[in-house]
Amino acid sequence: MVPMWMYPNAIACGNTFVLKPSEKDPSAPLFTMELLAEAGLPPGVVNLVQGDKVAVDRLLAHPDVAAVSFVGSTPVARAIYEAGTRNGKRVQALGGAKNHMVVLPDADVELAADAAVSAAYGSSGERCMAISAVVAVGNVAEPLVAAIDARLDKIRIGDGLEDPDAEMGPLITAEHRDRVASYIDSGRASGAVVVRDGRPDAANLDGWFLGVSLLDHVTPDMACYRDEIFGPVLSVLRVDGYEEAVRLVNDNPWGNGAAIFTRDGGAARRFGFEAGAGMVGINVPIPVPVSYFSFGGWKGSLFGDTHMYGPEGIHFYTRAKVVTSRWPDPATSSVDLGFPRNR
Repeated sequence: MVPMWMYPNAIACGNTFVLKPSEKDPSAPLFTMELLAEAGLPPGVVNLVQGDKVAVDRLLAHPDVAAVSFVGSTPVARAIYEAGTRNGKRVQALGGAKNHMVVLPDADVELAADAAVSAAYGSSGERCMAISAVVAVGNVAEPLVAAIDARLDKIRIGDGLEDPDAEMGPLITAEHRDRVASYIDSGRASGAVVVRDGRPDAANLDGWFLGVSLLDHVTPDMACYRDEIFGPVLSVLRVDGYEEAVRLVNDNPWGNGAAIFTRDGGAARRFGFEAGAGMVGINVPIPVPVSYFSFGGWKGSLFGDTHMYGPEGIHFYTRAKVVTSRWPDPATSSVDLGFPRNR
C-alpha cells in the first residue's frame, strides 16, 4: 500500500520510479510490478530492485536518483535523510510513531472501545498509524478498559490464506514476534497490569503469531510506552484531566497521529490545535487523510519538508521553473542598466 502513495504521483509528474521494498516482504511488490506491466505501463517507468542496505546505499549515492521517499523506523529514516541530502537529493523520510487516542469522560464508551480495538489490533498492530496508547481521562478508565477487554475474545487469529474468517495474521518475523511479546513481561515487571496476555491464544498456531494483548495502568517511564512496539500490544494510561492527556501526546518524541474521543465540540476543537501531531482525528482513531490532503507526521515521525501524496506529494516530485519573456518592438530597444520594469 505505502509505495502506492508514491509512484502514481511520481510518474504522473513525469518521473521514472525505482522501488526498493523491505527484504523481509519482497513478494507483494513483485505482484504489483506484474499488474503494472499487464496494464501496459512502459518498461522502465516503474522499476523494482530487491536487496538490503547495500542496495539502499547505492540508490542514495547514484547520480541518476534525484529524490528519495522512505517509510520505516525513525533511526533508519534519519539515516536515509542524512545520507540522501548529503548527496544532494531531495528526501522525504517518514519515521516511527506512538499514536495516542485520548478518551474524555463524556465519550461514548462503546464507540471508543470499538475504535481502540480496531485501531490497535488491525494488521496485527504492524502499521504506522496503529493506536498503541489509549489515554483514559478521569472516571472513563474502568468502563473503557472493561469494554476493550470484552471485545478481545471475538478477534479471530489465523492464516488468512487458509482461514477466510481470520481477522489478524502473524507478525513479520519470529524475532519481531518475540520482541513484541517481551513488552508484556517488561510491562508487568514495571508495574503495569496485564489485562490480556496474547501468547496463550497463539500457542497452537503454526507461524509467528501473537494474540491480542492489553496492558493497563501503564506509565510514561515504562518501555512498553516509550518504545514503538509495532505489534498487537495496547497500553492504557490513566490521567486526571485533559491537560495531562495533551501533555503526554506532546512530550512524546513522535508526532505521527493523535485522536480524541469526546462529545464536546469545544474540547475537540482545542485538541485539534494543541495536539503535537501531523494528523489528528476527532472521534476517528486512525486519521489517515484522503488523497487530496497529504500524509505525514511531525517531530521524529518525519525528516524533510514535505508529506506524502496529496498537494505536498505533487510538490515533492516536481521542480518549479519561472520563464520570463518579452516581445518588444526593436525600435524601442535601448541599453538600461537598471532593474527590469514595465513601460
